[in-house]
Amino acid sequence: MIMTRLTPIEANEASPALQRGLQKGHLKFKEAPNFLQVMANSPAALQAYILADSALVCGHLTPQQREQIALIVAEINDCSYSRSAHYAVGESLGLTDDEMQLARKANATDPKTNAILSFTRAVVIQRGHISDEDFRALRQAGSTDAQITEIIGNIALNIFSNYFNSVAQTKTDIPLLPPGTDPSRHQGQSATPDGRVVTPAAARTSLPKPPNLPNDGKPKGKVVL
Repeated sequence: MIMTRLTPIEANEASPALQRGLQKGHLKFKEAPNFLQVMANSPAALQAYILADSALVCGHLTPQQREQIALIVAEINDCSYSRSAHYAVGESLGLTDDEMQLARKANATDPKTNAILSFTRAVVIQRGHISDEDFRALRQAGSTDAQITEIIGNIALNIFSNYFNSVAQTKTDIPLLPPGTDPSRHQGQSATPDGRVVTPAAARTSLPKPPNLPNDGKPKGKVVL
């Protein structure tokens, strides 16, 4: 059984300041996902996360693009909690299984989103030291200065939550999604003490081939993980 390294703050222990902080993300404390209750050990860190997320929700990227960015960042960082949480949020925004599996490989059927995800992967893997070619490809796909700035902001926010959840070993409150597998087939999986998910070899599957799907979900504001 996986035990979180940091103790979640219970709803009855949350100060008025913490309650108000969560309300900025349109949540009550008892409704908050586990990782925010753990992050509440530091009201400053919790406020920083919620305010940054609330600001980026109102930006130039679509909610679907933000979740696709979150999926590739979580995949690169191998954060089981964040990967699974963003998959669930993506579903609520209308992203299909195929679109989210593609995102986990930094791909998308929409050319502009595909360029955004490719750029995201380059930034994370190369720690910001991207090539002119990486930047040019994003610009040629139609990304504006504002969008590029927000891509970097979303990368940073997701790295924060990925590292936090991995270090804290946040107890999952959602079905765990193993790295690089089809979510419809991750039956019989188990978790190791360090929070990684283990799937029996017989249940593992490669990612599906991308179909020609549109990316036309309606924007909605969400608190991401």
